[in-house]
Amino acid sequence: MKTIMMRGFAAALAALLLVSTAFAAEPAKADKERADYIRSHYAKFEYQIPMRDGVKLFTSVYIPYDRSKKYPILMQRTPYQVAPYGADKYKTRLGPSESFEKAGYIFVFQDIRGRFMSEGKFVNMRPQDAAEKGGKATDDATDAYDTIDWLVKHIPDNNGKVGQWGISYPGYYTSVSSIHAHPALKAISPQAPIANWFRDDFHRRGTFVTPMAFLFLDTFDKPRKGPISVWPEGHKLYTPDGYQFFKELGPLSNANKEYFHHKRPFWDEITEHPNYDAYWQARNVLPHLKNTKPETLVVGGWYDTEDLYGALSTYATMSHGNKKSNVRLVMGPWFHGQWNRADGSHMGTAQFGFDTTKWYQDHVQLPFFEHYLKGKKEPELAKAIVFETGANRWRTFDSWPPKHTESKTLYLGGGEKLLDHKDPKGGFSDYVSDPNKPVPQSTSITRGWAREYMAADQRFAARRPDVLVFDTPVAKHDMTIAGRLKVNLWFSTDHTAADIIVKLVDVFPGTDENTGLKDDDTGNRHELVRWGVIRGRFRNSFSKPEPFVPNKPTEVKFDLYDVFHNIKRGHKLEIEIQSTMFPFLDLNPQKYVPNIFEAKKADFERATHKVYHSEQYPSSVTFNVLPE
Repeated sequence: MKTIMMRGFAAALAALLLVSTAFAAEPAKADKERADYIRSHYAKFEYQIPMRDGVKLFTSVYIPYDRSKKYPILMQRTPYQVAPYGADKYKTRLGPSESFEKAGYIFVFQDIRGRFMSEGKFVNMRPQDAAEKGGKATDDATDAYDTIDWLVKHIPDNNGKVGQWGISYPGYYTSVSSIHAHPALKAISPQAPIANWFRDDFHRRGTFVTPMAFLFLDTFDKPRKGPISVWPEGHKLYTPDGYQFFKELGPLSNANKEYFHHKRPFWDEITEHPNYDAYWQARNVLPHLKNTKPETLVVGGWYDTEDLYGALSTYATMSHGNKKSNVRLVMGPWFHGQWNRADGSHMGTAQFGFDTTKWYQDHVQLPFFEHYLKGKKEPELAKAIVFETGANRWRTFDSWPPKHTESKTLYLGGGEKLLDHKDPKGGFSDYVSDPNKPVPQSTSITRGWAREYMAADQRFAARRPDVLVFDTPVAKHDMTIAGRLKVNLWFSTDHTAADIIVKLVDVFPGTDENTGLKDDDTGNRHELVRWGVIRGRFRNSFSKPEPFVPNKPTEVKFDLYDVFHNIKRGHKLEIEIQSTMFPFLDLNPQKYVPNIFEAKKADFERATHKVYHSEQYPSSVTFNVLPE
């Protein structure tokens, strides 16, 4: 996730997805002052560090000129290039924030095995099996161990303590470093880490995130013939309209026919493994994180469309699996990596009232590393520091989700209502899902997605005939939802396959005078709080898919990722249900085929879906709320 010079839109978007220079730029003067400070206070060195099997990994090291004291090492291992290369070419950012550079650290950046200037073969989400194989077997965890061992023995003026951090894929490499961790690794911060690629990033409960995978893998997955110092070039797409482009692309099998030609190996592996089989299970890092020793600060954003699952599941696994209380969580009102580079006072039109990014950097992130790597006064950090959207305030808890909550269930009812009881009148709501005219993901025209869609106004979707809408009455009191939402639907289709997308929406009053905006256009705003999806074939198992029986009411259960949101008095809680969200999610043919990646154009058919809301077939959503 570094500054990358690439040609072609696909290459540029790859960097955008992974926290690159697409974030809002700091003022030019501040940028120059920061770069000048780094250049005048740090000496840069480049090394090829040998691993236990002899493969050498390219590593850049920045050491403070002030040699009057010893410094901890703060490391980032990345598949996204440690450029610029050359001892006289300097990065313009070294730490997670500028404060780290002024506080004084030895900064280390490493191209991981098989990427850019490092030797070896790269494997996406490499299975962590070296401990089982023994000997000189390697994986991402052993590479981290060998790197740290070399650094503490060879880099001058280090104090013997190492920290590591990273966002997204570098966040995964941070998590992995805690597996059989080197004794010198004292503190880590996996931020929006990849955890299980069948559940985050490219997949969402069996659906496939087409633009994320297509645009990213176009460059990232392009094989190299040896060490390289520049990003490979990607395809130049003929339109900036992703809805149009992916609609005209048609079935996903056309990606190879028209663009990749089987020269993107990971794309081929994805399409060859449509189910959660042994291939994907081996790439799930979570089972390896249950007994880690370094002090850990997991960071994520409530509006992170790439890796919200990764942050929450990494925290849950590490905090519940460790014998000592060494794991903390921070969840802010941020898109992917916003906490590192961008102003945190808003996310699109959702306003938070102050710069949440700076608050986190100054009051949480820096004190965390300063204490565990330098022995500074221990910060008073709670185990869970979470931002309550809607109310726009930081809250602290002993764990996440909070322990003292009350369960609440709302039932879908006739007349587009959400009720606190089953609907005695019974019935169902139906809609026609047409793959030829899918519901757009957002109103933005983009080849990928506008990150602001995670809190965007949903009226464009709610007013379509292929989207069901259910509302509560206007709230008389504030209600704070904390944790996961459990969806329990009774569903049928007149075909054999379907996707089910559920959105939790905060409906603003017709006139809202409390926003503080000069030109308030929030009246009746339908603000997205959380969405989730399940590919119906995986309703009982992600490993053993099964078709629907046409027209048979079938129970479908799944969770939406965690929420911490305040539905204010005067607002309404809304549930929206649909079956397409294009082009972000691939289209379901709605005719069951064993492998959707091999579906033909003729397999895509219109289908009528029903959601039942009766005493016999009660559809509902259940969540926890903080007591008033």
